[in-house]
Amino acid sequence: MKPGIHPEYRPVVFRDRAADFAFLTRSTATSDKTVEWEDGTTYPVVDVEVSSASHPFYTGTQRVLDTAGRVERFERRYGRGRSDR
Repeated sequence: MKPGIHPEYRPVVFRDRAADFAFLTRSTATSDKTVEWEDGTTYPVVDVEVSSASHPFYTGTQRVLDTAGRVERFERRYGRGRSDR
């Protein structure tokens, strides 16, 4: 790697304010805000809108679509397998 052209790779806290969830990882993301972590060290913090703690796929609060009702409505509207064509 060429020296001096890559961003600094360091510990950063990512915080999901909607779910009141934060995790410490390594990243090149930058931020002017800082937070004191559980170990007493101060790290830069990046606020995110969605994380695994608030995303419907990971939390199990995913919306289930009524596909059977949609199929029945389609068949009522357009007929079931018209053979007159």
